[in-house]
Amino acid sequence: MRAIDLSSATWRKSSYSNSNGGNCIEIADSLPALVPVRDSKNPQGPALVFSATAWGSFVAAVKNRAV
Repeated sequence: MRAIDLSSATWRKSSYSNSNGGNCIEIADSLPALVPVRDSKNPQGPALVFSATAWGSFVAAVKNRAV
């Protein structure tokens, strides 16, 4: 597994995020074919990196309430 440099990634919060910022994730969508995901309450913490295909499947499942 190779390391991915996320130091210059532009992160964005979910549009469903509340004003307190609790229970939110952030994603960086500027990397081709990859979707890094992190906890918005711990921006210096680790990020999980998914393939764009896997992330798309997850989002579709959530929208259909299948997970």
